[in-house]
Amino acid sequence: MLREALYYKKLQNQSVRCTLCPHDCIINNGKSGICKVRKNKDGILYSLNYEKLSAVHIDPIEKKPLYHFYPGKNILSLGSLGCNLKCNYCQNSHISQFNPEKEYSVNNLSPEIIIKEAERIRNNIGIAYTYNEPIVWYEYMLETAIKAKKHHLKNIVVSNGFINSEPLAELLPYIDAFNIDLKAFTEDFYTEQTKSSLQPVLNTVKTIAAAEKHIEITNLIIPGLNDDSNTFKKMIKELVKINGRNTILHLSRYFPAYKSEIHRTPKDTLLNLYNYAKKHLNFVYLGNIKSETGNNTYCPNCGGLLITRTSAFTRISGLSENRCINCNHKIPVEL
Repeated sequence: MLREALYYKKLQNQSVRCTLCPHDCIINNGKSGICKVRKNKDGILYSLNYEKLSAVHIDPIEKKPLYHFYPGKNILSLGSLGCNLKCNYCQNSHISQFNPEKEYSVNNLSPEIIIKEAERIRNNIGIAYTYNEPIVWYEYMLETAIKAKKHHLKNIVVSNGFINSEPLAELLPYIDAFNIDLKAFTEDFYTEQTKSSLQPVLNTVKTIAAAEKHIEITNLIIPGLNDDSNTFKKMIKELVKINGRNTILHLSRYFPAYKSEIHRTPKDTLLNLYNYAKKHLNFVYLGNIKSETGNNTYCPNCGGLLITRTSAFTRISGLSENRCINCNHKIPVEL
């Protein structure tokens, strides 16, 4: 199903400028933008992936990853096709960096069907827009999120954050939680490894934080590309400036994927960065690695164990509502 895209401007000779993300692609008639899923047909920009879902799964909320947003609950997770970044190490390249001329197995599901499914699932709090970049299926995400809100379902966005301010502002009222992938803290990395830029992502993080929406940050650590300790320290300083010591940060282990053959992240590298971040942030976690460190949530005031996480379960033991049962310290967590 074709749907006319939101956020574009008509230009001369049936060309258009897409204004959804900072690429601001100028798209000639018959062509698509960088994301491959927004196509100009006779001077009208269409979303090619509207109602086309490549993945529909029930996930623990912790897999997003979100550790402070209804821990232990399930979330109906949706993925589509396309991405507005070109990461050389993409973990989901089969759906994000796809060939639009190739046939793909997708589920054609309306927002109404998705909402009914979300309401049917046991222990489910709502819908997550994830797997590939949800910004490039903005129309479907926005429409579904608006309708889900009316059914008292939560909406979660897992995103690279590369979006323009106006579409983000329209989306914000309907989204309850974000996980933003802050890929690095240098423009060189963003330019060379993702074909995008850092500042718009920082702007997105600032906007979400200023709107007092729940936000958690993921940083995938890639050896030799974004693991420099001095640059990492600058990133932590900026996160504290934006959202304070209660910023929730996930440091994730990289494994070779797509075009990248760099060796997986050494465990010591992750632990060193984790230990530095913990000195400045109250809540830092480790992902994609088997470790006794970086899984559980502790009270930053008294050190009491609040939430235990293993591969099999999440157990809340030290919280009464959103306060530590030992010292009554308020914890940034939604239950």
